[in-house]
Amino acid sequence: MFLTKTDKARHELLPGRRTLGQRERALLLMADGQRSLTDFGALFGGREEAGRVARHLLQEGFLQGRQVEAVEVIEAAPVAADIFDGKPSLATTRMFLFDLCERMFVRRDPVLAERFREALREARDRDSMLVTARAMLGEIEQAAGAPRAEAIRERIEKLLPASPVH
Repeated sequence: MFLTKTDKARHELLPGRRTLGQRERALLLMADGQRSLTDFGALFGGREEAGRVARHLLQEGFLQGRQVEAVEVIEAAPVAADIFDGKPSLATTRMFLFDLCERMFVRRDPVLAERFREALREARDRDSMLVTARAMLGEIEQAAGAPRAEAIRERIEKLLPASPVH
């Protein structure tokens, strides 16, 4: 999510106005629609603190989230830049999903990206990998539409090994 100032924020930043603390004002000054929560992490000693401050400013009406660029990035990202001719494997699927997470979620929603990374680290079998992939596809469908999510789902099916027969 890219953060932009509201009229309320511009009013807060006028000389003689000081209802917010230094950290909140610093984030307001830098919120130009070109920076995301990820970019503010270094300023606040980590993404968690930046997220907390940004959420507060969003809730209070000082900031608004702009996701237009994120959707454009998602739509512009190639689905299959390379042709996969290898043998399907969990390792290949995991690497593809990690890459997908980095390209599609880190700038838009760093907290969600971290949740997906953790789920992928914990995914040790086909079923747990599919659960994470489905959650990611649900988010992609919301942001970029059903056709984009379907194209990625097809790619995942090619990478993922077949279900073992019991």
